[in-house]
Amino acid sequence: MVPRAQLPPEIQLAQRLAGNEQVTRDRAVKRLRKYIVARTQLAAGGFTHDELLKVWKGLFYCMWMQDKPLLQEELGRTISQLIHAFQTTEAQHLFLQTFWQTMNREWTGIDRLRLDKFYMLMRMVLNESLKALKTQGWEERQIEQLLELLTTEILHPDSQAPSGVKSHFLEIFLEELSKVGAAELTAEQNLKFIEPFCTIAARTPDSLVLHNITRGIFEAIVEQAPFAIEDLMNELDAQEEDEDGKSEDGDLEWDVPSKESGSLRGAAPNRHEEPPGDGEDSVGPVLQFDYEAMASRLFAVASQQGTPSQNRKRLYKVIRKLQDLAEGLFPEDDVPEKAYRKLQEDGQERRTKKRLLKSRSQNQPACCADRRPTSKLWEEVSRWPWSQRLEPSGEVRKLSEPVCESRPPSLATTLNREESCARP
Repeated sequence: MVPRAQLPPEIQLAQRLAGNEQVTRDRAVKRLRKYIVARTQLAAGGFTHDELLKVWKGLFYCMWMQDKPLLQEELGRTISQLIHAFQTTEAQHLFLQTFWQTMNREWTGIDRLRLDKFYMLMRMVLNESLKALKTQGWEERQIEQLLELLTTEILHPDSQAPSGVKSHFLEIFLEELSKVGAAELTAEQNLKFIEPFCTIAARTPDSLVLHNITRGIFEAIVEQAPFAIEDLMNELDAQEEDEDGKSEDGDLEWDVPSKESGSLRGAAPNRHEEPPGDGEDSVGPVLQFDYEAMASRLFAVASQQGTPSQNRKRLYKVIRKLQDLAEGLFPEDDVPEKAYRKLQEDGQERRTKKRLLKSRSQNQPACCADRRPTSKLWEEVSRWPWSQRLEPSGEVRKLSEPVCESRPPSLATTLNREESCARP
């Protein structure tokens, strides 16, 4: 009997990853991690593109078969952390490339009941890929390679990414970058992460991609600007307090507390401060940006001759907002609620006064005969201190006596006076 040919290890693992039994799938995931570590440590080791595509197909159906939200979250975290098992940056990027290619290929076959867990998997994989950059010290070359990979596989017009993958990626990118690098990345480095989106937004013929980039990246930065500046000021205040504390440490005298007083002289006051990010209005970690440099970069790509007119028009609106932020002007939405309510009331009052002044200046019958004034407006008109009034029918009538400025007459008095004047 001729022995059956043995299948390659990648196909065997993929078959077990897509097995019906959860125990079989869990064991296959653990073996896959050990296999990746062992193979990438070899001098002539490493995976080919086709081999990783087979591995990812098994991982995709491993996630497909997993039920219960908590188990799905645990499995998604385990799968996304496989990137750290690769020993070289090139192998990590190949692993990410085949993941996004797998999602693009299988996306149309995902039903709505399984959509949320694959959204979660995409978010976790993106988060771990940014953490891999963080472990490498945010090297500029590594950042450029990762951004080129993501742009080519997801946002480029020639990519095979469905609209759902593009939209979700643009929705989560800035949020995941803030979670991983808000405490370390500088404004210049953050601009490096945003540059590919500027180029795509200026060139893409897809209006949906343009809208998602504008809304998910640029306008999100504008909306988070007050919180970013607040975080920066808090950081500067904390640094000043630390410097002041170090300079005063030598001057403080700590005494032993006596049993009678129970107090400690020279001790610093006990401050119970709420940790940042725990308030109701907290938006989590926020990235710092140089808004003037970002506006200049957007203008450079939007003002090119080949930029479509709709793209240029949309980007110019964003540029104006960024220029306002660079000058210290914030949108009205960022005004505190109490002050914003007061501004609205003042604006309504100004508009009412403007309408009244306009009505006073228009004393000809032609402008009043088109519509009959309402009862509330008629009461208001009856109190106007001028020599002409409006009849309920809409006509203008000259009063026989001037109205006293200090005490306006009532509506009944005015009507009786006008009736007496009208009698022969």
